[in-house]
Amino acid sequence: MWNESFFSAPQLKRDPLGGGVPAPRRSKVKKNRLRGVSVRAARQVLLDLPNVVEGRSYGMPSFLLNGRFLARFRDEDAVLVLQLATISEREVLMELDPSVFFYTEHYRNYPAVLVRLAEVAAPLLTDVVTESWRHVSALPTGRPRKSAKRAGKGSQRKAGVRRRLTSA
Repeated sequence: MWNESFFSAPQLKRDPLGGGVPAPRRSKVKKNRLRGVSVRAARQVLLDLPNVVEGRSYGMPSFLLNGRFLARFRDEDAVLVLQLATISEREVLMELDPSVFFYTEHYRNYPAVLVRLAEVAAPLLTDVVTESWRHVSALPTGRPRKSAKRAGKGSQRKAGVRRRLTSA
């Protein structure tokens, strides 16, 4: 990745009078072009991974892997919440690029990181999501969730109480 020319002295341009002026360093890559991922692209990165489906977690639209939470959008789809293996992984990501990776007080004791989609580079997002997928896919399958249509014992008891109260 790094070669010796990176660490060498700047190249000098010769002017007709024989003086030397350091050549300006030009970035080979435009930084603005690499930053920012659309919601559509982030969604596609998640859904391209095996066994990832859209579902609900804590009543919010989410991306689930084998019935377990993997990710979801928040803050009007400007931020992606992504589950990680450990809180220390989050600390590493935040050191890597604090303008992209952060957390709120709500996630302080939970291994998750928030990703600003407008700031993250697409290859970095793909790498982080893939690593998260590897962790969640290694976990046991999530427990089956009850259907909202199915009435449990609690709703039967409440209905009986309502009948007694209304008939009195």
